Amino acid sequence: MSTSPQVQTVTTGADKAKLAAAALLLLGAVVAFYLLAEQPLWLRVIALLVGVAASVGVFFTSESGRQLIAYGRESVREVKKVVWPTRKEATQMTLYVFAFVVVMALFLWITDKTLEWVLYDLILGWKR
Repeated sequence: MSTSPQVQTVTTGADKAKLAAAALLLLGAVVAFYLLAEQPLWLRVIALLVGVAASVGVFFTSESGRQLIAYGRESVREVKKVVWPTRKEATQMTLYVFAFVVVMALFLWITDKTLEWVLYDLILGWKR
């Protein structure tokens, strides 16, 4: 009998409010960008960036934001565990792949020409 752990997502009202506030801030930033159409472009861009930064800041205070940060940290930790190939190994594997592609292309070309010869010349008698 396997007992797999139950994954339960708990979303509180405060987290829902934070996510809604982040979405509204993002929407407000876009609306402000277009409402400031007669202002200089640099001012419009700054208003947009401030709104997006506020939205991201509010998002990262929610549980979903904290989970995203934890996921990013765990990903970095896993990447550090990877044993990367040396330059020589990477070059060798690349050459092996290129050689395989060339051999496979030749095989498919020969197969295609053989089938073409069998079908058109031998079976149908369409000499070119």
